[in-house]
Amino acid sequence: MLSSYENRWKIFSLVAISIFMSTLDSSIVNVALPYMMQELQTDINTIQWVVLIYLMIVSSLLLTFGRLSDIKGKKPVYVLGFTIFVAGSFLCGMARTHQFLIISRALQGCGASMLMACSPALIVDVFPVHERGKALGMIGAVVAAGLTTGPVAGGILLEYFSWRFIFYINIPIGIIAALSGIFVLKTAQRTGENEEPMDKIGSLLLIIILSSLIAFLTQMSKWGIVSIHSISISGLFILACIGFVVNETRSDYPLFDMDLLKIKLFVFPVISSAVLFAALFVIVFMMPFFLTYPCGFSASKTGLIMIIPFLFLLIVSPVSGMLYNKFGSRLLCMTGISILTLSLISLMTLQPFMGILSIFWRIALAGIGTALYVPPNNTAIMSCVQPSKRGIASGAVATARNIGMVVGVALAGLIFTTSFSSLTNGLSLENYLPGMEPFFMISFKRTMLMGAVLSIFGIGVTFARGKEG
Repeated sequence: MLSSYENRWKIFSLVAISIFMSTLDSSIVNVALPYMMQELQTDINTIQWVVLIYLMIVSSLLLTFGRLSDIKGKKPVYVLGFTIFVAGSFLCGMARTHQFLIISRALQGCGASMLMACSPALIVDVFPVHERGKALGMIGAVVAAGLTTGPVAGGILLEYFSWRFIFYINIPIGIIAALSGIFVLKTAQRTGENEEPMDKIGSLLLIIILSSLIAFLTQMSKWGIVSIHSISISGLFILACIGFVVNETRSDYPLFDMDLLKIKLFVFPVISSAVLFAALFVIVFMMPFFLTYPCGFSASKTGLIMIIPFLFLLIVSPVSGMLYNKFGSRLLCMTGISILTLSLISLMTLQPFMGILSIFWRIALAGIGTALYVPPNNTAIMSCVQPSKRGIASGAVATARNIGMVVGVALAGLIFTTSFSSLTNGLSLENYLPGMEPFFMISFKRTMLMGAVLSIFGIGVTFARGKEG
């Protein structure tokens, strides 16, 4: 039985807090990396693992915790997730070495994956069908609000305090949210609670699969495609994939229910979601470099410009969620990913001498397209899955999103650095001089072209989903 109207929105508020915190924390951390690198006396190749380890842990554990929430109920997973997230935040703030910071970020990522895995499922459980699109659209707005607020809040904290406070700020909010969850979620629907055993082998294999994939994508340009490292990690990935499929097929209580792959309206939206976020993060990753080097903008000006797509995501997401109830997912998603494609194509024509408005409308299209796409897509996925499997479906959605982000960043980095290095006879972006602008722009356009190709592929996958039954 669904919760009362009052409790429904209390649960929504809790879910919104967790999502806002995780997205806010992510965007703040990116702003603070140079300060961390300086204080902890390390280099950029090491400090990047503050971001990478978090992403790897979240991506690797989402399905595991989604399945766990189906077995044990969403309340214990959610409350424990907040507790671990707060503990990880405290340890991150206390870190005195980069090694300890990276380990603490891994713990924080574990808590974040628990929160992300069951959040959409909690929303679907307590909202009736005719209100789900609106609720998930509002969650999309919360994501955008966290991403938009992060750079601004980070700048203030870094200016008046230190980078440690970007972690400390999570502690009081997290404690209140965890305690509130104990009382508010006791009335939430717990459709999946049962005594089924956890698929530990499947969980371990999935961790190996996603970790090896992310390691390969992020280190490929450094290792080389045919190096011993790349071949070894690729072999490990392939063997783990084979083992996972065999294990899930034979297991009586699999981590991932292979029957979900028979649901067309689950498979295609999950794949297209990963493609969309890969294409989007080509823009998110490359634009700061364009604004900093050829354009010569300051860090504060660059940060303000990069708020634009997330601002439109904030505004358009609730509208998109409400439109789902009228038009369904395919039309809205096709429109959204087509607008994102237009954004990437238009960025191929961008030049440093063009005005700020020329930059604004191009990246605004990316925010509008993503906002039109995500809420209807997530609603379609969650609505076609049985209540007892919504935890694992929720985890699959979040995993696809994270993997898409990593793929987008990795491919953008690979295409750009390979092109720029080739054109400048081996020089890197760290050696940038004004005379290198033509080489930068050629590499930038090639990267945007790759993003556009990804997005066009996403259009095909989105169309293939068919109409809701």
